[in-house]
Amino acid sequence: MSLLDTTTLGLHQHGRNVRIYSGAKIIGAEFITLGDNVIIDDFVMIYATAPTVIGSHVHIASFCSLVGGGELRIGDFCALSSGVRVLTGSDDFLGGGLTNSTIPAPFRHVSRSYVHVGRHAMIGTNTVLLPGTRIGEGTVVGAGSLVNRDLAPWGIYVGSPARRIRERPSEQILAQEAALQASHPFQCIA
Repeated sequence: MSLLDTTTLGLHQHGRNVRIYSGAKIIGAEFITLGDNVIIDDFVMIYATAPTVIGSHVHIASFCSLVGGGELRIGDFCALSSGVRVLTGSDDFLGGGLTNSTIPAPFRHVSRSYVHVGRHAMIGTNTVLLPGTRIGEGTVVGAGSLVNRDLAPWGIYVGSPARRIRERPSEQILAQEAALQASHPFQCIA
């Protein structure tokens, strides 16, 4: 497997030990900031037209797409499992305009927003994150879920729409983060 050269991609900023596999598609690199120790697998699609900040120790697995034209922030220590869809914008399907990318802009009504994924969050396979949502710190979203509203920190959520089914303890995870930072310093950016 070959890697893309981060120095020639035109990224806004990137940290150390960033691995972007050559099968990934990056559009709008000038809007993208990456922390330290980031892995972006083959077949990931990132289309950035607004600030896109991906923190340190983040893994974005194969077949994820991060699109929509709005702001995206993924915190440190996050994982997006295979097939996750992060949408920061969407056509208005309620009749505000014609829909799809072939229509000239004056005839469309596109709503662009943000998606913020908190530190230590894990997003399960084939989950969809809709525009205008915040995933709280330490939150886990189960496979195949739909996130259409903010999710509170340190919970486990599943379903469509995602609902909280239990708590996730934070103390041990945050202690491990402190130990890692003490032994292998890295830049926290998100």
